[in-house]
Amino acid sequence: MAKYSKESQEKVEEVMHEMKEGKLKTGTGKKVTSRKQAIAIGLSEAREEGAKVPKKGKK
Repeated sequence: MAKYSKESQEKVEEVMHEMKEGKLKTGTGKKVTSRKQAIAIGLSEAREEGAKVPKKGKK
């Protein structure tokens, strides 16, 4: 069984394209330059939309 749904994979793909175009911003309005940060934003947005995404890890 897949960990991530097709919807969440598509959302991350969209966000990665935004980052490469320079259009992706953080919550404070700064430009995202980190690949990991872009993926985290994509998964967070997919989670909000109700897509199947594993829970956040504990720190």
